Amino acid sequence: MDLLNEIENNYELIKDFDAFNLDRENIIYFLNLIRKLFFPRYFTLHKSNAEIIEEIRKVLKEEISMVDMDFEHKTEEFMKRLPVIQDLIYKDVTAIYDGDPSCKTYSEIIHSFPGFIGVFDYRVAHELYELNVPIIPRIIAEYAHDVTGIDINPGAKIGEYFCIDHGTGIVIGETATVGHHVRMYHGVTLGVRKFTKDDKGALVKGGKRHPDVGNYCTLYANATVLGGDTVIGDYTVIPTGALIMQSSIEKW
Repeated sequence: MDLLNEIENNYELIKDFDAFNLDRENIIYFLNLIRKLFFPRYFTLHKSNAEIIEEIRKVLKEEISMVDMDFEHKTEEFMKRLPVIQDLIYKDVTAIYDGDPSCKTYSEIIHSFPGFIGVFDYRVAHELYELNVPIIPRIIAEYAHDVTGIDINPGAKIGEYFCIDHGTGIVIGETATVGHHVRMYHGVTLGVRKFTKDDKGALVKGGKRHPDVGNYCTLYANATVLGGDTVIGDYTVIPTGALIMQSSIEKW
């Protein structure tokens, strides 16, 4: 049997897989268009803002149409949310600038800080997730993960003025919530304490699995907080390397 036949015969193994024809590079282009729209003084622009908005709409509609029959409505709903995303992102920039003594300019945050890039991409992905757009939010999240080392599931709920310092190795799970004015350092994990299985031994999908972090909290490097019923109260400071598996309001 020649190589082509072997490969095509193996397609039988994935015949029951879903299949969506998405263009990952187009989705990354869509992200970069939003970056340019929100920060026009920081990037070279070859189009007017009006043209960029129309290009964002066009690209997003193309990609959502590959995965969702309701692509017209969901595209327009996302476009309406752009000013809200913009406001959140500007607050994130402010939080990083105010909270990082090494930061001298806003430009270095916008162009190079992995914490900001990771959060920017999360903010966009989260809005698509909230609209129940399939797959695309996860592609954006994993692109950010590739670029920054920061892994934020688009389903996580994160409040205003979020500051990630350094950022490498941060993991925030799908059902985690993070309050306003929270600061995280590299290696922080908001994860699962245990996985529930059904009577056949298969993982039960869905359900609250990740912790909640209150407002004005700081989580230092390599802190790990686990469990869907774990709540970290407002103003809590979690020290470096701590493992938290139950609710805490202690100010360490």
